[in-house]
Amino acid sequence: MSGEVTMAVVASAPGKVLITGGYLILERPNAGLVLSTNARFYAIVKPLYEQTKSDSCAGAWTDVKLTSPQLSREAVYKLDLDNLTVQCVSSSETRNPFVEYALQYSVAAAQATFDKKKNLLHNVLLKGLDITILGCNDFYSYRNQIEELGLPLTPESLANFPPFSSITFNVGDVNGGNCKPEVAKTGLGSSAAMTTAVVASLLHYLGVVKLSSSKDHQERKDTADLDVVHKIAQTAHCIAQGKVGSGFDVCSAVYGSQRYVRFSPDLISSAQAAERTVPLPEVITGILKGKWDHDRTEFSLPPLMNLLLGEPGTGGSSTPSMVGAVKKWQKSDPQKSLDTWRRLLDANSALEGQLNLLTTLAKEEWDAYRYVINNCSRLTSDKWIEQAFETKGKAVVNALLGAKDTMLLIRSLMRWMGEAAGVPIEPESQTKLLDATMKVEGVLLAGVPGAGGFDAVFAVTLGDSSKDVTKVWSSLNVLALLVREDPNGVCLETADPRTNAITSTLSSCHSQ
Repeated sequence: MSGEVTMAVVASAPGKVLITGGYLILERPNAGLVLSTNARFYAIVKPLYEQTKSDSCAGAWTDVKLTSPQLSREAVYKLDLDNLTVQCVSSSETRNPFVEYALQYSVAAAQATFDKKKNLLHNVLLKGLDITILGCNDFYSYRNQIEELGLPLTPESLANFPPFSSITFNVGDVNGGNCKPEVAKTGLGSSAAMTTAVVASLLHYLGVVKLSSSKDHQERKDTADLDVVHKIAQTAHCIAQGKVGSGFDVCSAVYGSQRYVRFSPDLISSAQAAERTVPLPEVITGILKGKWDHDRTEFSLPPLMNLLLGEPGTGGSSTPSMVGAVKKWQKSDPQKSLDTWRRLLDANSALEGQLNLLTTLAKEEWDAYRYVINNCSRLTSDKWIEQAFETKGKAVVNALLGAKDTMLLIRSLMRWMGEAAGVPIEPESQTKLLDATMKVEGVLLAGVPGAGGFDAVFAVTLGDSSKDVTKVWSSLNVLALLVREDPNGVCLETADPRTNAITSTLSSCHSQ
């Protein structure tokens, strides 16, 4: 540490959309394609007091305040600086385990990093920590408010809501007893983005890492600091949710869009066991020095393509229960499940290959690529072949049609797997919606992201055709969200997003 920190630190991390790899991504070495988005979670960290509190029991503990303005919630904690336990001294209803573990593990990482400068770190911590968390509107559902206001289900209506609007709480159960989450969400991975943003802001605030700002994010080559953020955020998120998941949501929140293969679960499982018998800084030292074997490869949508998300408004789905049902089916019918698994792996790999080929063709034959994409954006996919008569455009058209057909195969296999496991991976209502979406001009892909269910649908469109999809979705009672792909991961922001114009790009998306 170079000295005591007094300035506020603001970090942000993106939400995600998993377009391939649902269920398979839980097992190594299966890969998934995950796109990060322009929907971001922000964490603001600053001192709680200007001076060190005199009644802090000789520095044995410090105060932490967590504020979530969108939920109108505030929690106050006591952080024991010796054993790093956290005690909530406000109402238990306001607790946020993701932030609690992010806090504990980030401070433990600072203690482990600055072993010889503990006094300096101690003095910073004794001023307390004031943490504020804010999520972009796209993480949450505002359908009910739009309908109550009598507005049409369009992105324009959604754009009228001020940034960081208050969040709706769910009531009751849906879909055959599956419990909806407490807050109505859109499936962008809010807990992973929030955890990552809190860890990043704390680690930067305490001097453990030096994050890049959003302006120079794309030029960043050295990922050493990001690797530290990833390890701490991944561990905190897994422990907070009570299970070691695939981790693609946290990994994309840290590094951005990518092709992802999960880490070995033992990395965190051992930390869970050690946490009960070993001092937390030692546990975190082991996490930081551990051999993280996840694999991530640079990936994003080819040029002139857009990601769209639609909220059908049919309620949510319980991802853990759906995953459990698929695993049960795997055990009960290993031969058929293995065959389906292999076919899905091949199809996912084929789609990845076609998209990468399109990116390559854009670099090698930009004029031909742009010509084909612009023309196909105004045509339904059954007429794209007409654009293949131009020699230079033939490879582009073939790759487009190959990607489309492969996505249809993936959807078919996922539907079959859902039927076999007895869970609605692509429910009939979603199938009808996706089939209608595929008939719109300029639509390349459409599907249910991640584990599927009733949460959302995605589409990948060509050129300027997104507006045609939003009109069709609106006529089918589907709300097109403002979110788009943004391949960048976690970064440092220059100011509190409520007083800075960093969310203006979200408001402008509705016209695209």
